[in-house]
Amino acid sequence: MKSELLISVVIMLFSIAPAEQDKYHRDRQQMVTAQLEARGIKHKPTLNAMRSVERHRLVPKAQVEYAYEDRPLPIGFGQTISQPYMVGYMTEVIRPTAGMKVLEIGTGSGYQAAVLAEIVDEVYTIEIVEELAKTAKSSLEEMGYTNIHLKEGDGYFGWEEHAPYDAIIVTAASAFIPPLLIEQLKEGGKMVIPVGAPFTTQQLMLVEKQKDGKRKTRNLLPVRFVPFTRN
Repeated sequence: MKSELLISVVIMLFSIAPAEQDKYHRDRQQMVTAQLEARGIKHKPTLNAMRSVERHRLVPKAQVEYAYEDRPLPIGFGQTISQPYMVGYMTEVIRPTAGMKVLEIGTGSGYQAAVLAEIVDEVYTIEIVEELAKTAKSSLEEMGYTNIHLKEGDGYFGWEEHAPYDAIIVTAASAFIPPLLIEQLKEGGKMVIPVGAPFTTQQLMLVEKQKDGKRKTRNLLPVRFVPFTRN
């Protein structure tokens, strides 16, 4: 009962009246121009998706006025919604296209999943924090997404029954690349994941699974992500 009450409170904190939606359209367009295109993001499906997804509906109500600013925002339980540029960058790196099936580890408030869902056919996303999983599911359903499949659980194990995936995005820093995620990646598929110790600068890495099953890794840029939480 206590857990259900807490989940209801969290959902209320994320709620925003539909009549308030349109005033954020210009903020969203400016975000894409100033924060993404100006920094070299060119992948048109990514840019179009980020122009479309209403980020202000996926942050707590107290953070709505900051929704399109160039920074991560707290969403409770020690978690954050990533900086828009980082979401755009990680999306561009996997080169999403129609027809793809993508796995996301770390749903958070659902923003990255929504961006992916604007481009690919199916998004499977896992969130370990029960309250965030319930809130994200409610928000994404309210926004009309029918191609996002969300479950609560430990992302270290991936989501085997729907594997293999064309791409995997991990939105929390892991000390190492989880081998089960590599196994669930298609040959020729890409995974982007921050690797390193918690609360320090990590490396965002691109992992490509080659035709022979071997992996090729490349450091992309230094980042700071919340830790990869385990059960």
